[in-house]
Amino acid sequence: MLYIFVLHQAHDIGKAASNFIQEELKMDYVYDYMFHLLNSYAKLFRYKPSISDKAVELCVESMVCKAEGLEKKFMMESLVKGPSNTNPCTMPPPYDPPSLNAQIRRKQGSIQRVEFWETSYWKKQDTKS
Repeated sequence: MLYIFVLHQAHDIGKAASNFIQEELKMDYVYDYMFHLLNSYAKLFRYKPSISDKAVELCVESMVCKAEGLEKKFMMESLVKGPSNTNPCTMPPPYDPPSLNAQIRRKQGSIQRVEFWETSYWKKQDTKS
């Protein structure tokens, strides 16, 4: 019975994660994140990057042509069709100490809960055999 409960919970977690990705993880958000990440990374350079004479420019369409099925579908959905009309999002500041501690406590609580479920499941399995 515990196995079915844990299996049901795992299914619910997977479904919630899938829904989150489909509804909240839009390519615009990914591009905003990449923009901020690359800009922050560029500030660490001590040299001026330049394009090599041997560099070859790739166009997105040529990469999509070789893709098939779901891979092609996802590439087409994430294709940038033109410049954005809005500025990139503003990244939130890093956690303040109380928020960080609360996040760490929530994470630790989740880990302990999963470990408890695992232990309970294996104890139940041992009593059956």
